[in-house]
Amino acid sequence: MLLTLCVSNAGAAPIFALNSLDATISIIDPVSFKEVRRVPTGKEPHHLYLSPDEKSLIVANALSDSLTLIDPKTGEVQRVIENIADPYQLRFSPDMKWFVTTANRLNHVDIYRVTMRVGGGFDLTLAKRVPTGKTPSHLNIDSKSTVVYSTMQDSDELIAIDLATQTPRWKVPVGKMPADIFITPDDMRILIGLTGDTYAEVYDVSGAKPVLVKRLVTGAGAHAFRAWGDKRHVLLSNRAANTISRIDMQTLTVVDTYPAPGGPDCMDLSADTKTILVTSRWARKVTFIDTVAKKVVRQVKVGRSPHGVWTLDHAPMR
Repeated sequence: MLLTLCVSNAGAAPIFALNSLDATISIIDPVSFKEVRRVPTGKEPHHLYLSPDEKSLIVANALSDSLTLIDPKTGEVQRVIENIADPYQLRFSPDMKWFVTTANRLNHVDIYRVTMRVGGGFDLTLAKRVPTGKTPSHLNIDSKSTVVYSTMQDSDELIAIDLATQTPRWKVPVGKMPADIFITPDDMRILIGLTGDTYAEVYDVSGAKPVLVKRLVTGAGAHAFRAWGDKRHVLLSNRAANTISRIDMQTLTVVDTYPAPGGPDCMDLSADTKTILVTSRWARKVTFIDTVAKKVVRQVKVGRSPHGVWTLDHAPMR
């Protein structure tokens, strides 16, 4: 069944928020800032990602072992891909040859080969299942599409996997409850948010083994990253502190802090960088933050445990 979104301004892209405990995605009108409908997904949708051809927003349904593809302009459900084992976090490699998921409850990372269809769309073929430590959480892929990094939140580890051979390069201990990973534009350093602590760890990954560079204090429950889009700054949500930090990647300092009530989690950023969109996990809301005034300007009620958030009208992702 196709569900069509009607918004008050046909030129404005809708805002999507995943309701993890309701198995739905909320669609928000970006003009009225009201939830206009909820679209069913699989069970426990946590993260979403845009397909390489930019025609599908991919929702990872962890407990349904499936992916739901949604039109990012209209909210129509396009397709469901079954038999994707426990997809929690997901990423395409920049060269569009690989699709990678973390299996949060099954303790492995899956690497799929991508075949682009003539006329649009794609198919996935499992290339390798790589065992990890306990509860692989977030992942990221370097700009050259050579290595994928994944955190393991319950064994406090970080693993690097070679994409060409689908084998681990190394695995090292890190801080408490590592979550999201951000890679600097030069691929030389990675930042890891530590949900079990008050800081992000910064590692130099240019050599054979990672080297800890700094522990950068941001706030309790450091969790998810979102690039500012200028290749210099990155946002980090601090879930327990109810704040968002803006980090200068060159100086490794916090240069701004924004209020973010209700347990801030995943974020998106408007194309003009004037508004942060963040899911407030504990408040069942999407929160909008003015980055100039550094204050909350509105909140929109959505479903239970909102997690991923996304809109097509956003700042660059790197």
